[in-house]
Amino acid sequence: MQKTNKLKIVFYINLLIAIGLVAYKGYLNFFERDFEAVNARNIQAIRDAVGGREKFSFAVVGNIKNSIGIFERKIVPMLNDAGVDFVVSAGNAVSGGGEDKYRAVHRTFKRLDPPHLLTFGPDEYSSFGAFRFYQHYGPYFFSFDLNGNRFVFLDTTEETPRLWQTLWLRDQLASAPTRNTFLFMSHPLYETGKKPLFEIEESHLQAGPFRDTLRELIGRHEVDAVFSANLPFYSRQTFDGTDYFVTGGAGGLVLNDADNFYHYIKVAVDGDRVDYDLQRLDIGQHGLLRFLESLWFFIHSLFYVGFVNFILILSIFIVVGIKLYTAIFVDRDFYRDFDTDPRPFLDKPLRIAMFTNNYLPFIGGVPLSINRLYRGLKTLGDRVLIFAPGYGRQDKSEEEGVIRVPTLIAFGKRKLLRITNIFSPKLFFRLREFQPDIVHLHHPLWLGSAGLWLARRLKIPTVYTYHTRLEHYAHFVPLPGPLFRNLISHQLVKRFANRCDAVVVPTFSAEEYLRVIGVTAPIHVLPTGIDFERFRQVDDNRLNRLRTEHHLDGVPVLISISRLSQEKNIDFIIDSLAELRHRQYRLLIIGEGNERARLEEKIKRLGLDNHITLVGEVAPEDIPAYCRLGDLFLFASKSETQGMVILEAMAAGMPVVAVRSSGIDDVVRDGVNGFKTPEDPGAWIGRLEALLDDPALRRRFSDNAVESARQHSVAHFAADMRNIYARLLAAQARSADKDSRTQNSRETAAPMRFRNSGK
Repeated sequence: MQKTNKLKIVFYINLLIAIGLVAYKGYLNFFERDFEAVNARNIQAIRDAVGGREKFSFAVVGNIKNSIGIFERKIVPMLNDAGVDFVVSAGNAVSGGGEDKYRAVHRTFKRLDPPHLLTFGPDEYSSFGAFRFYQHYGPYFFSFDLNGNRFVFLDTTEETPRLWQTLWLRDQLASAPTRNTFLFMSHPLYETGKKPLFEIEESHLQAGPFRDTLRELIGRHEVDAVFSANLPFYSRQTFDGTDYFVTGGAGGLVLNDADNFYHYIKVAVDGDRVDYDLQRLDIGQHGLLRFLESLWFFIHSLFYVGFVNFILILSIFIVVGIKLYTAIFVDRDFYRDFDTDPRPFLDKPLRIAMFTNNYLPFIGGVPLSINRLYRGLKTLGDRVLIFAPGYGRQDKSEEEGVIRVPTLIAFGKRKLLRITNIFSPKLFFRLREFQPDIVHLHHPLWLGSAGLWLARRLKIPTVYTYHTRLEHYAHFVPLPGPLFRNLISHQLVKRFANRCDAVVVPTFSAEEYLRVIGVTAPIHVLPTGIDFERFRQVDDNRLNRLRTEHHLDGVPVLISISRLSQEKNIDFIIDSLAELRHRQYRLLIIGEGNERARLEEKIKRLGLDNHITLVGEVAPEDIPAYCRLGDLFLFASKSETQGMVILEAMAAGMPVVAVRSSGIDDVVRDGVNGFKTPEDPGAWIGRLEALLDDPALRRRFSDNAVESARQHSVAHFAADMRNIYARLLAAQARSADKDSRTQNSRETAAPMRFRNSGK
């Protein structure tokens, strides 16, 4: 097996591990049964089990820390066989206060036959765990009596006010006398003289009034034993007749040496007599092997339940896996293959499948651009099949080259924005039946994503045209605006573009944007074509009828073509023109959208009814006539990648006054065929008035605008796009030829070695 194949196996194993971990964490957090008041329930279970017996036993463990390897697999079976009546955790039963850790430790204790009680310790408190401990186990400090013996549990984490707890403990110890009193507190009261591997200052209860009061009360009331955890070793000391135990060997990182070893304490009570028996877990291995095993168990425990550690380890798995895959399995050649010859594919008809989220009769820049490319490619002899949403009755009865995908949800004023059924088998079967040479994608979401997935299944090259600045459409998305605008939109475009074989952009500013956000796929700058001649050859009778209909005789005519939507910045035009009420002019805004009612009300409120008309939607074939009516074209949108309507306006002979932005910058030559200004009403109005007041300047700009538009015909656009297709197909064919030659050389190499070895 080759090295690359072995590394692929490593990568996929890594991926399966990550998926398995995510699935397990989901199960642990969402499907385990809930539990509450565990300590209270188990106190009742202890009383039921011990009954009126003076003789009973219990085990004390500390620092379980969700240890699967040690506590669950080794100590729990020992406790089940030890015959103890119940088990007490002296603190740090969980490795942290996360919900997943509490659920995991609860699962562990289910394997324990006798009932158990938990002391509230620093690990139970951490990561907002105090709330979870109270919810699942009960109060942080409590006590109960058992056949003349008192068990007292304290909170040394400072979650409980210490004065309140001191008063409560004084009353508890001063109440009716008992035979034996056992106290459980996570932090040790006295230094042990032993140094763990990782000791922190808070391992012991720090000096202060609380510690001094506890020592005084324990000594005065002759407490039999105090059990603590919080340190990973065993210690027994006696002060003023009280035994102080540190038991931290039920899990976590233990060195397995003379001082640090896995253990628990068995306490046998017989009337007034109490015996303490250290139960050491001796693995019986060489010291180094014991240390390695304990270290492995510690890491395993963290890996098993630690949320932060889990995320860290999972991230490392994923990052390493992806880095291995991209660094080793993906060939990188940053230079174009100069031996690729596209001529064989330029000399024959091609089959092109296109996927778009909107198309005619939806009127917009993207549908019109696709339709023009479709017509241009058809003229060149290619076959084109467009997968687009269905619009019901608005679809043409007999559409050649369009597959309408069933709509799931339609929204917008005229239900023209559509979410289609991308899971329809019709997509795959019609695409496979068409047998395309290349797939052209016009959106990075929904139908675009479906087209990319299908193309990969069929091993067909993909081209993505970046039409739309997604960040300017945040108001349409049910997510926080800044989140979508500043992060999600750019990541969507970047990820989608990098998965395609080539990206087409209409302007150099769009190419610059894609490079900035991290697109590494080949990018081709190709302005969208326009029907230049349609805007030059308009019937004069039609123009005269429109002038009469809109009362345009004798006044300068301004034209703006835009969807009536927030991202098109129409408010800027209206607010700016309000400063020109004193002048004679007429602005026709052509387009429809969800902002129409609000804009109409605004025009009326500003007193611009005699200056601005919202024409509404105009059929594509009527757009040239409206453009020839105008003297100037106004544009303020900052969401364009090219602004195709600007080229069409120029073809009709209109100079442009636009707000400077991407897509505009490459088309409008400032001071040549129009003006570009910042989004500043004063500057914008100043340029507009300069053209209105100077007919000679306006004529010169008009002539330059026509010449600029002449360079962007549909025929040139389709031919240039076809050249991109041919290069991709030639590159794919060359790659397949290389793979075939490599495979043939491998198949012949083994017999050659055999013959050579036989000589």
